[in-house]
Amino acid sequence: MRVLITGASGFLGSAVCDALLARGDETVGLSREPERARRGNPTVTWHAWNPTAERPTAGAIEGVDGVINLVGEPIGQRWTEPAKRRIRDSRERATKNLVDAISAADPRPGTLVSQSGVGYYGDRGEALVDESAEPGSTFDAEVCVAWEAAAREAEKVGVRVVVTRSGLVLDPEHGLLKQLLLPFKLGVGGPLAGGGQYMPWIHVDDEVRLLLWGMDTDQASGTYNATAPNPVPNREFSKALGRVLGRPAIVPVPKLALKARFGDELGEVAAGGQRAVPRRAVDAGFEFHHPELEPALRDLLRR
Repeated sequence: MRVLITGASGFLGSAVCDALLARGDETVGLSREPERARRGNPTVTWHAWNPTAERPTAGAIEGVDGVINLVGEPIGQRWTEPAKRRIRDSRERATKNLVDAISAADPRPGTLVSQSGVGYYGDRGEALVDESAEPGSTFDAEVCVAWEAAAREAEKVGVRVVVTRSGLVLDPEHGLLKQLLLPFKLGVGGPLAGGGQYMPWIHVDDEVRLLLWGMDTDQASGTYNATAPNPVPNREFSKALGRVLGRPAIVPVPKLALKARFGDELGEVAAGGQRAVPRRAVDAGFEFHHPELEPALRDLLRR
């Protein structure tokens, strides 16, 4: 297969490219700086793209069998009004531009797998949340609704669309786990904002496998929660990470500290969570290699 990946130079996009190349597929990547991206990964065919300003070129889409859309400005930043515009445009507008290019292609790619996030649901407390749940009302939820709607426009031209609502992707070199490792190793880690909020986590390898499953499986369509089957409250996550590292996990981080770091709006969202479960993927036969948290952490940290 020939697969186009947006966000291909990011941590998740790079992992997807590696997985595709390992099984013999050809990968095409889009980047604002294709020469720099080529130096970082010369095995990918790179094309220039400014996601919020233009469509990908026809040459980038030519001969592509499937598209995996991972584009998006990091959401873990203070939500100032300019940041909010960048976050939303980098998802909604960029995905619209991508879908416009797919629609204009002849022949078109058969499949679009487009990422979203469990922030779609807002804070749901202890309630189990599957893909049938309604969206929340927070900023990140509104972004996810618009992002997904932009992707689903491709269905109008006969493209099979799979949307993955990703949870907290665990990787020791990136994201949340990387941020937590230093304080936990120093013995000053602990639960956030009381620790009762659920964390819909997923091992990076399962995240990549689910994205490729969505592309490969002709029967797959619609929305899938990209989360491990067993979400845990933050206090349990903290205890498990402490056990794996052989360090205490008893120093709490109050909600006020989250707000001081991320601002009131994102701090409030970070203190909430979703007990999201991947009901549709499991029902369709997808098997998680890392369904339980502590074994997943031990695999990631090789302990």
